Amino acid sequence: MAKNPSNSKILPIYIINGPNLNLLGTRQPEIYGRATLGEIEKLCAERAKGHGLATVFLQSNKEGELVEFLQEARATASGVIINAAGYTHTSVAILDAIEMLKLPVIEVHLSNPARREDFRHLSFVAKAATGSITGLGVNSYLLAIDAVAAFLAGPQAKEKTRKKK
Repeated sequence: MAKNPSNSKILPIYIINGPNLNLLGTRQPEIYGRATLGEIEKLCAERAKGHGLATVFLQSNKEGELVEFLQEARATASGVIINAAGYTHTSVAILDAIEMLKLPVIEVHLSNPARREDFRHLSFVAKAATGSITGLGVNSYLLAIDAVAAFLAGPQAKEKTRKKK
């Protein structure tokens, strides 16, 4: 089980990455961009820190390991960002694991699956996710962190902001 890597009382955001994302930067850069997964991890950690949050960044090419990360997140995360990659379109097991979460879950994709091959138009992840951010490259991840932070802040934080204006 992952422990909270910061002094924050809020548990970290799990950022879970699926198959072939370990090859980012070299694999089809015309579709996925030139940023490596390590670079995305650093950018995510910086963005989360700006919200007073921490991240646990994970990647696996194995469906079962992704399911185990999601199961672990039930007790050790405040929210989940997931790029299930190719498993997005095929994995009922990942769908089932996400449905068990009582946390905000944001699906991300570097490319826009809706503009690609027909088989990519179905997302099992989206059926259980709180929301999806796609087609914005690395910014998809960063905006997902902002979204999780907003969910964690809750409506009371938004109301305080409105009253100050």
